[in-house]
Amino acid sequence: MKRYRILILGIVLLVMIAFFLGGIDDYLTLESIKLLQERFDQWFVDAPWLVAGGFFLVYVLIAALSLPGATLLTLLGGALFGLGWGFLIISFASTIGATLAFLLSRTLFREAVERRFSQHLETINRGVERDGALYLFSLRLVPIFPFFVVNLAMGLTRLRISVFYIASQIGMIPGTLVYVNAGQQLGELQSLSGVVSPSLLLSFALLGIFPLIGRWAVDWLQRRKRYRGYIKPRYFDYDILVIGGGSAGLVTSYIASAVRARVALVERDAMGGDCLNTGCVPSKALIRAARAAQNIRDSKRLGVHAGNPHIDFGEVMDHVRGVIQEVAPHDSEERYTGLGVEVKRGTARLRSPWSVDVDGKPLTARHIVLATGATPKVPSIPGIGQIEVLTSENLWTLTELPLRLVVLGGGAIGCELGQSFARLGSQVTLIEGGEQLLGREDEEVGELVADMLAGEGLKIMTRTKALEVLVENGEQQLLVEVSDGLRMHVPFDRLLVSVGRQANVDGLGLEAMGIATRDNGTLEVNEQLQTWLPNIWACGDVAGPYQLTHAAAHQAWHVAINALFGEFKRFKVDYRVMPSVTYLQPEVARVGINEREAKAQGIDYEITRYDMADSDRAIAERATTGFVKILTVPGKDRILGATLVGESAGEWLAELTLAMKQNIGLNKLLGTIHPYPTFSEAVKGSAGVWKNTHKPERVLGWLSRYFRWRRGKGE
Repeated sequence: MKRYRILILGIVLLVMIAFFLGGIDDYLTLESIKLLQERFDQWFVDAPWLVAGGFFLVYVLIAALSLPGATLLTLLGGALFGLGWGFLIISFASTIGATLAFLLSRTLFREAVERRFSQHLETINRGVERDGALYLFSLRLVPIFPFFVVNLAMGLTRLRISVFYIASQIGMIPGTLVYVNAGQQLGELQSLSGVVSPSLLLSFALLGIFPLIGRWAVDWLQRRKRYRGYIKPRYFDYDILVIGGGSAGLVTSYIASAVRARVALVERDAMGGDCLNTGCVPSKALIRAARAAQNIRDSKRLGVHAGNPHIDFGEVMDHVRGVIQEVAPHDSEERYTGLGVEVKRGTARLRSPWSVDVDGKPLTARHIVLATGATPKVPSIPGIGQIEVLTSENLWTLTELPLRLVVLGGGAIGCELGQSFARLGSQVTLIEGGEQLLGREDEEVGELVADMLAGEGLKIMTRTKALEVLVENGEQQLLVEVSDGLRMHVPFDRLLVSVGRQANVDGLGLEAMGIATRDNGTLEVNEQLQTWLPNIWACGDVAGPYQLTHAAAHQAWHVAINALFGEFKRFKVDYRVMPSVTYLQPEVARVGINEREAKAQGIDYEITRYDMADSDRAIAERATTGFVKILTVPGKDRILGATLVGESAGEWLAELTLAMKQNIGLNKLLGTIHPYPTFSEAVKGSAGVWKNTHKPERVLGWLSRYFRWRRGKGE
């Protein structure tokens, strides 16, 4: 820290120490103010400018150093100077003091904070540059946070000082008036009978309803600014217009039509989106076929000798396509038309906040929902343009099994498809740049999955960076760099990329309307899933943070209800209990936080672990690989999160999901009868392990002595 900063910080600390040690804060109470009021009044009569100036400077100092007492000083100002002069003095003193606090924070701390949290602050600064004045004005008008917190926090941003001063000066006017008026009324109180005077009661009522009035005013100003330049139609074609016919769009349309709203659903490709056509449904069909092949190989462990399976890859893909065709009617245009949804085929582009152009035809709606999904990312590796890259989107067009398959990306999709293709006969190399497979899971989960896949013949390469795709004499190779800097060539027949997905936001006309995206490409939405324009909503993969079908449906319910009934009640999306499953064998299922996340967030926890080797059903099926790992609040049975690794773990994850959602602890799970023998008994077994480690030893000691006494002295 530079010398002048040290000097400033030293002066600030000395003044703050003097404030508290000198007992000045003791005078800033209602009792003290009332006792000293008559003396203040006499001083003001004798030397009005001196008293007013001294009061002004004290107020500025307290606000600048973020010391307690500004609210009581505001009341005192009203009692001492009256509404007019009190408001004038305090309005400027509070703004000047706040600006000095802003400058102190910027001078002392911004540089250090920017160095340490540059990425986080960059996002905040972009928002401040775009909407800083209105945001600060709303914080002043509706004091969600104490003003001193706002002063210090804004000093860490790049907000211009002139904008800070003007927004603060104007934004604090209503609140200052309300508090100065209340102070004036209190100052005029002469007896207990005055407590019920209309003027005092009105002043207190204003203190109570001011935040509501402020919130309404801020909302009105925000709407006015954001919709500036657009003409709202007098009539609308629809209540809701949904862009995208995947999981999020279908559920939104279903719910809206169920409550008799008029709904339009725009889809340019196949109904059902990724989940039906290229994601959940086909991948599970492929996984099931691969599992059947593996079951034949493993049957000798059970005394059944069936030899090696004969796999017809063409028939496997026919099975996958057949499953898609059977599920398709659930998501079809015919079904949703029957439900009352008007399905529009074409490409949608926003023309205004209430108007969408569908292949040249304008449609209007009170609310527009963006549910455009996401597509697989393809990394910009040199040479990758020479080959046809496989992704989870075009994989299903394969007609021949790749003999040598390289899977780039060791997340859920890469691991699932890698295991499946290996079981169907491919030589699979799975390449992951991070420390482990399934990087969001605990380290032991990643290690178990890596060992299990390696045992099935996959070559696992973690901490490996893909450098270049090479094609020489018809031979395709991936040049990679492993953790120790060594480079090597990995030959392949097909390259499957599964390094994540990117939100579909291009071509929608969002930029012209100021609808922003986050750093990861998803749309920026609030807790109710509104975009920058409050009548335009987003849900599903395009909104994040989860790219899961059930997460999209969860968001879609909130969007439909908030859009249609938001004037009465809006609901924040609760992601606390979000289950997820990686469909390997054994499956990896999770709900809540895991140990990795608990450590990162600084959350205290206890671990209860149950090995599947102790499950009778797992032993009977020779499926003992895996475990149950439950995180609880220390000393309590409340569940923070659970990770299950085991056969069909996703099927029995729901019990723990329900327990977390309904605040059911492990004690009650232990008291729940589970059918025997089932895999779900592992949940009860885990609860039993927790109970055993938390048994009341002192009570058990008393019981031991009691039973010894009952058996008689002879023992």
